[in-house]
Amino acid sequence: MSNLDFLRAAYNAQRRAQKEEELDVIEFYGLVTEKLEKLKIDPDFLNRSVNDGFSGGERKRNEMLQLSVLQPKVAILDEIDSGLDIDALRDVADTIAEARQADKKRSLLVVTHFERFLKYVDADYVHVMYKGRIVKSGGREMAEKLDRDGYDWVLKEVS
Repeated sequence: MSNLDFLRAAYNAQRRAQKEEELDVIEFYGLVTEKLEKLKIDPDFLNRSVNDGFSGGERKRNEMLQLSVLQPKVAILDEIDSGLDIDALRDVADTIAEARQADKKRSLLVVTHFERFLKYVDADYVHVMYKGRIVKSGGREMAEKLDRDGYDWVLKEVS
């Protein structure tokens, strides 16, 4: 299934559920083209199969395209910064910021192992997971401390 077909099917399913009229291919292409330009994605990307043969960076950009088009109420972005160069990292962070601005009630759970990503994303909370459970929570200052001091101090506190 192509990215365009997948996105259009998901988008129109949302519209049906909200009792709104579906967009035809041409209308939808106009909507998705705007998003492609903003994310700096080549339009040929839409003809490719969903995540088939994508590099890590392409997969992350595709996730941002999905977030931008589908505008979910809740999204889990797992290691969204993995494999991105600095420009792509900023583009991803900008898309996350726009998604938050568009709907203040939207919840985004962003999983990252790198504090540097939090320099671009304004996180409300930072949590440390260990052995499948949250063992420490805080704000941006905790992320800075983790980046500076590592995780040993957290593990000592939970032992």
